[in-house]
Amino acid sequence: MNKVKGATYLAEDAGNLRSNILVFPFYLVESTAMVKIPHALDRADLRILNELQLDGRLSNSDLAERCGISTSPCWRRVRRLEEEGVISHYRAMLDRQQLGLGVLVFVSIQIDTHSVEEASTFEAAIVGLDEVISCHSVSGGSDFLLQVVCRDLDAYAEFSMTVLRCLPGIKAMESNFALKEIKPDRGLPIRE
Repeated sequence: MNKVKGATYLAEDAGNLRSNILVFPFYLVESTAMVKIPHALDRADLRILNELQLDGRLSNSDLAERCGISTSPCWRRVRRLEEEGVISHYRAMLDRQQLGLGVLVFVSIQIDTHSVEEASTFEAAIVGLDEVISCHSVSGGSDFLLQVVCRDLDAYAEFSMTVLRCLPGIKAMESNFALKEIKPDRGLPIRE
């Protein structure tokens, strides 16, 4: 058994594929999907990931220089990290205020029943809403936590009353408005 971020990880190797079984305290979660085992990440990989999180537009030569490796191995490492899914995509971070989206709201949603069908119906409806920039299924008093952006309070009130509250299976909804952003998303914590 290997320790992986708070869970005990049991695995059955099948060549380069692994069937996952994660054992959390009091829970057993088994995945029937076969996943490709990523290459072990070394210091150079971690440096590359840190630099790309800071600036995804770095040229390969600038990235290699910042990481202290030559350009060819740097390019091969980035390509491998992309192929293994460690780097899933690249994107620009936009300033929502500059785009006229002045209101950021965290919305807690409870659904009527906890059937798979009702949750799936709700999830499918949420995916098509541009104002909802993230949605997570959560534990605790709510079933889902949404992150919503709108132009202003009136726009959010309209969206909340005419769209969110009309979604299938909603039992309760609570809106929490962001007053000030203390720490914006700056990427994942990667320790070298």
